[in-house]
Amino acid sequence: MRLHGRTAIITGAGSGIGRASALLFAREGVFVALVDRDEAGLQETLAEIQDAKGDASIHVGDVGDGEYASGTVEHIVGQRGRLDILMTSAGFSVGGTVVTTAPEDWDAVFRTNVGGTWLWARAAVPQMQRQRKGSIVTVASQLAIAGGKGNSAYIASKGAILSLTRTMAVDFATDGIRVNAIAPGAIDTPLLRRSFARHADPDPVREASRNRHAMKRFGEAVEVAEAALYLASDASSFTTGTVLPVDGGWLAA
Repeated sequence: MRLHGRTAIITGAGSGIGRASALLFAREGVFVALVDRDEAGLQETLAEIQDAKGDASIHVGDVGDGEYASGTVEHIVGQRGRLDILMTSAGFSVGGTVVTTAPEDWDAVFRTNVGGTWLWARAAVPQMQRQRKGSIVTVASQLAIAGGKGNSAYIASKGAILSLTRTMAVDFATDGIRVNAIAPGAIDTPLLRRSFARHADPDPVREASRNRHAMKRFGEAVEVAEAALYLASDASSFTTGTVLPVDGGWLAA
């Protein structure tokens, strides 16, 4: 077990990349605090972890709420005595251009994606500083590098996450805290399926997205989880401030 005895917080753990990462981390010996607004999804993730003889707890709430973030981190550290890994994978998307996106939708996307990264890092970093060690893994998107159509708030928020990741890496490098981002391509998750469902005719949009990848397929959540595991572990001990694409060749094509 590469991470035996460590403690992690994973936001967005009720489904998709967050769930796959929680399951993989738990198999590697991590106690995983599962965070999401979807209580039913969290219960499903917890059941899968427990079935595999792993250890986890669930924490239901809005990742964009600063008091919830700080209170949850304080509770976990109080129970576990430490916090080794933070993975901020909670995500939200509404679609639309800068003209068609309503201000309240723009704010909601940034609250979850950017606020849900900043607030949890803000709560976690002091404990990692006390330990002189920690790993933060953020989740951006290949679209933050390549650009994309009809999803301006989401793409802008993911670009902000990349910039935030780099500045946190520099700010806390001498504290023993590493901060890295994953930039997934189109991953077969509920978030991706909802994004296709926004279109009047989803099938051609889905096929265009699939074919945009050099590998001509969508990724699986566990493939992103494996990258997160690498960045969370000591195998990446000299890696900070980087962006790791897991995109099936989208950026190369």
